[in-house]
Amino acid sequence: MRIVSVIVLLFTSLTFFSQGNESKLEIFHLTDNFYIFKTYNFYKSNKISANGMYVITNKGAVVIDSPWDTTQYQPLIDSIKVKHNTTVLMCIATHFHEDRTGGLEYFKQHGIKTYTTKQTDELSKKHGMKRAEFLISKDTVFTTGEYSFQTYYPGQGHAPDNIVIWFEKEKLLYGGCLIKSIEAGSLGNLSDANVKEYPTTLKKVEKKCKDPEYIIPGHDDWINTGSLKHTLKMAEELNKKK
Repeated sequence: MRIVSVIVLLFTSLTFFSQGNESKLEIFHLTDNFYIFKTYNFYKSNKISANGMYVITNKGAVVIDSPWDTTQYQPLIDSIKVKHNTTVLMCIATHFHEDRTGGLEYFKQHGIKTYTTKQTDELSKKHGMKRAEFLISKDTVFTTGEYSFQTYYPGQGHAPDNIVIWFEKEKLLYGGCLIKSIEAGSLGNLSDANVKEYPTTLKKVEKKCKDPEYIIPGHDDWINTGSLKHTLKMAEELNKKK
């Protein structure tokens, strides 16, 4: 029943917010005060979508990862203001790649608190990516309004610094690019990946984030919660080939 409800919500959101593939910013209601936003960019000449998430609290909005499309930073802020009559309080990026950190500087300039881990900041500096104002030195629990979530670094996988965000009470796991959608046929961009450690890292996520009702991957569809096991299977198969 939950999957059917999510499908209905997604269809409603698509009808209201998007105009087919030409839409640059799409916003979907996930559950309660949680929303997914999707933007697009090109990777190896292919147009690819990227997921981010925000949660509306009674203090304001918490954004996880920034839009991949650099023209959509302000539209996201404006959409949250119009739809929810609130402002964005903070943004946290889950690893150093541009589809996660691209909007950090823009958000900071607009009075939004920005966060990454120290490891992400070091890699962002090294690779010329945008950097956050505030740095996290260890796994941290944030509480904003009525919601709490934990940042968790399980080890290297998609990138050396990838973290996941765990809303334990809501059983909601934001996996970012560490987790691939059930429709993904491969682990995607492995230019900064640690293929050997990838399976171990995913098993740590499974152990830490038990029985998630929602799992949000960094790209593509998020309806099927089998995405974590699907990613683990692909990582283990890739290791066997090495």
